[in-house]
Amino acid sequence: MHPPAYDLPEELALPLASGAPYWYWLGGRPALDFVNTRRERWRRQVETLVTGADLGRWLVQAGVASPPAPRVPRDLLDEARELREAIDAAVTAILEDRPAPRGAVVLIDHWLDHAAPRPHLALTDGGVPVLGERAPAAAAQRALGAIALDAATMLGSERERARIRICASDTCSARFYDRSPAGRRRWCSMNACGNVAKARRHRARHA
Repeated sequence: MHPPAYDLPEELALPLASGAPYWYWLGGRPALDFVNTRRERWRRQVETLVTGADLGRWLVQAGVASPPAPRVPRDLLDEARELREAIDAAVTAILEDRPAPRGAVVLIDHWLDHAAPRPHLALTDGGVPVLGERAPAAAAQRALGAIALDAATMLGSERERARIRICASDTCSARFYDRSPAGRRRWCSMNACGNVAKARRHRARHA
């Protein structure tokens, strides 16, 4: 059971030793779940991808890598966090009706190279051209490429951009994709932030 988006203990010791207990899956698509691994963007900026092992486990749980969890060296963890923040920079720019930062778009595009096998033209020993595929990227890179592709698909479509949301709760920074038929969803989770907001309104009316 994943804790709801607002449910981080006040006495949380930071930085975390591991962020795994605080992952949640309310984004509606991998790119936004990835952005949400940085919790409480409105306050404490809690990093939940603390180690390479964290990222490897997260990629498996997110469904973009197959078990066992891929090995993630420190430099790749840093690059993954940069990709995450680039996606969020583009998302927040769209929601604030600003141009997406060029650097963020370039970085997301860079990761698309790892999203799928790439064609490769080579010569046989007899000099005959043969079309094949380049060697796939390492598992963690390939998984991050899949996240970048999901982000590019979402950001690059007017219809999909219109469904990107940030939870309306003052104490939640969750990004999510609105899949509701009417496209009017306000909360990352009605069972979490939505019910909290309803309870607050109820108390205010009866105060």
